[in-house]
Amino acid sequence: MTSIIFFKFNNNLWWAFTQMGLHRNYLESIEGQQFYKMLGTGSGPGFSMYPDFYTYALLQVWEDLSCFKKFYQSNKYLDTYLSKSNQYRVIKLSNIRSSGYWDGINPFENKKSKKLNNVTKKIAVLTRGTINFSKLIYFWSSIKQSSDAISSAKGVSFFKGVGELPLIQQATFSIWDSEESINSFAYKNINHKEIINRTRRQNWYKEDLFARFHILEDSGFKQI
Repeated sequence: MTSIIFFKFNNNLWWAFTQMGLHRNYLESIEGQQFYKMLGTGSGPGFSMYPDFYTYALLQVWEDLSCFKKFYQSNKYLDTYLSKSNQYRVIKLSNIRSSGYWDGINPFENKKSKKLNNVTKKIAVLTRGTINFSKLIYFWSSIKQSSDAISSAKGVSFFKGVGELPLIQQATFSIWDSEESINSFAYKNINHKEIINRTRRQNWYKEDLFARFHILEDSGFKQI
């Protein structure tokens, strides 16, 4: 399974920022963890050239749910991170399908679950890309159109731009009311289709990935 935890900070902003460089000391060797990324976020709901220094996210892929539970219940670094934040949101995911690469691998590949009875109807979508340096101007000049398209889409309840490196390595995480909602946006929204065609025609990405998930559980944002 896959988990993503969002952390919001009102205080301890410098500490949270420094963890983008220091987290590897604590997260490299977690039992049952197959892949992880500590992610910064963009200001506003979507992509932005301006970071959101109040919000960060931890994405992890696990052998199974029990490994995540052990981490969540007993990891000291996570305890520290939570204690310094003001709000957090835990989302547990089960992969439906994925394509592409993230750092040369597909971390969600072959993780498709058997038919599950405890999933919600909601669908999470993760898109991620490393932008070719020579194509940065094309990417960032299209961001407003992209954000406007998804922000006005029917059926999207949450949308946040996330990333590893400002400007170059960008991703989005979104939650949709149903698979019908995301399919309608992906295949029928004219602005979205135009941007997708432009990315391919102009070869924006050095590496990209697209993944869909069932939402197993979503805690919503909770106060610490």
